[in-house]
Amino acid sequence: MNTIHTVHANPPGLWQRGHDLWCQLTRSLDSLQPLAALLARLYIAQVFFLSGLTKLRDWETTVALFTDEYKVPLLPPALAAAMGTAGEVALPVLLVLGLGGRFSPLGLFVVNAVAVISLGEIAPAALQQHMFWGSLLAGLAIYGLGPWSLDRWLAPRLRRLF
Repeated sequence: MNTIHTVHANPPGLWQRGHDLWCQLTRSLDSLQPLAALLARLYIAQVFFLSGLTKLRDWETTVALFTDEYKVPLLPPALAAAMGTAGEVALPVLLVLGLGGRFSPLGLFVVNAVAVISLGEIAPAALQQHMFWGSLLAGLAIYGLGPWSLDRWLAPRLRRLF
């Protein structure tokens, strides 16, 4: 006598449903990573670029600030002003375009750190802002600029050339 056993599929239990929901949430958040990287790049680039433009508008005041208030170690005030301003103007452009990989966030991280170090006194709110900017820049330096960058688009094309 042949006995046919029917296998009844058990409905997913609470743990399985929870796991499935977690996996779906993880996939959804992962799909937002390119947008998050782009938004971080745009935000941080705007902050530093506008600061650089302010310095360029009144160069005499900028050099005076680097002479009197911003005590950049090891550099003469005029050179520190020129280097800081150049970094604040050029690196954000690279960051927005997604060119130069991790160079632009690392460079801006240094500009940000030097700004904090060179100020004798910094208000707690300003320090919090610099810490937030530093965190965004560190994230971009560690994880990269994301798939929505010219670097990502150019890389395969350059590999074919060489």
